[in-house]
Amino acid sequence: MKVTVVGLGKIGLPLAVQFALGGHHVVGADVDDGVVSTVRAARPPFPGEAELVERLGQVVGEGRLEATADTTSAVAVSDVVVTVVPLYVDADGRPDFRALDAATASIGAGLRPGTLVSFETTLPVGTTRDRLAPLLERTSGLTAGADFFLAFSPERVSSGRVFADLARYPKLVGGVDPESGQRATAFYADALTFDERPDLARPNGVWDLGSAEAAELAKLAETTYRDVNIGLANQFASYADSIGVDFGAVARACNSQPFSHLHQPGIAVGGHCIPVYPWFYLAGDPDATIVRAARAANADMPDRCVDRLAKACGGLGGSPIAVLGACYRGGVRETAFSGVYPVVRALERHGAEALVHDPLYTPLELDGLGLRAYRRGDPVVAAVLQADHREYRSWTPADLPGVRVVLDGRHALDPARWPGVEMLSLGGGPM
Repeated sequence: MKVTVVGLGKIGLPLAVQFALGGHHVVGADVDDGVVSTVRAARPPFPGEAELVERLGQVVGEGRLEATADTTSAVAVSDVVVTVVPLYVDADGRPDFRALDAATASIGAGLRPGTLVSFETTLPVGTTRDRLAPLLERTSGLTAGADFFLAFSPERVSSGRVFADLARYPKLVGGVDPESGQRATAFYADALTFDERPDLARPNGVWDLGSAEAAELAKLAETTYRDVNIGLANQFASYADSIGVDFGAVARACNSQPFSHLHQPGIAVGGHCIPVYPWFYLAGDPDATIVRAARAANADMPDRCVDRLAKACGGLGGSPIAVLGACYRGGVRETAFSGVYPVVRALERHGAEALVHDPLYTPLELDGLGLRAYRRGDPVVAAVLQADHREYRSWTPADLPGVRVVLDGRHALDPARWPGVEMLSLGGGPM
């Protein structure tokens, strides 16, 4: 089949490569000319994705993957269109559909009868049927479910391990009508391969959930669950700190029983997914008080942790404080919704001089992100571990001259490596 993948970002490009490896001819479409040029040269436009360099080189070299900035022309000759254009949110958590709407209109302009369109962008429930289908119909003059087929199939992968996750987790699909669901199921079953999963109640593979709404809800439920669980763990850990109990030990004990799945508490929840998708859920279910409370609790964690650091230091006014990690997650060069920003703001409210270090960014790049760079070896009073980069596990007080207190916001540091330094962590030791 001829497949167009719209959006060559950290999920879309590996997905396009996977489809090409499956024997299909794939065109990757992106509005960024720089991304298109880089992909044509068989170079990933971003670092850190396992096996992408080799696999991209293979499929581009064999002519099975091309790239273009002309989405409409690519769609016009395609049997299947898969869209992974991001849906952004504003500062208040409201979805901003402009980029997705523009991509959808470009798809509609090239859409021909018989084509399957699958959206993988995480969406509020009802978006595929109530917003994207009418937009495709207006721009194409065709009818969803009759002239073309439309489904939602959420991406369920993480940056850095996309290929492994594609094989590991079932591919969920839901059509706007039964035939759309069947066509999407057939396409993904042909394009993907799946690991054996004896732990699952049904064979690993493509699972048709029966409707686009069910597939949309499945993605929001699995990600919102994590935010709620982390929020609960954070509150348990904060209470454990107040009574002098090691919550890590408590959580390990709880999780020894199969009905308890307490997550790791932490200083911040970041990234494109976990702090964002609860807002998508709330867009459809505004009365979900548990979801709203968990999101508020997690958003409050940077302030709570910095308040605790200030108390341990006897105040932070005028003190240089190193924030270790600008990324939202260790090993991933991405700052989307990273906890570094609220941590820095909280330190500055206490009058501290907040300085940021990250092994994946140069000082100049950190400056470009609006962060004041910390250079390893400069004197500080305290430090906050915000991202659990592997490099920080080998650090000692010699890397942070003068450090008196370290707040380990990710349970990643070995206290034995920090003699003479007061070590703080949320809830005590790691789980």
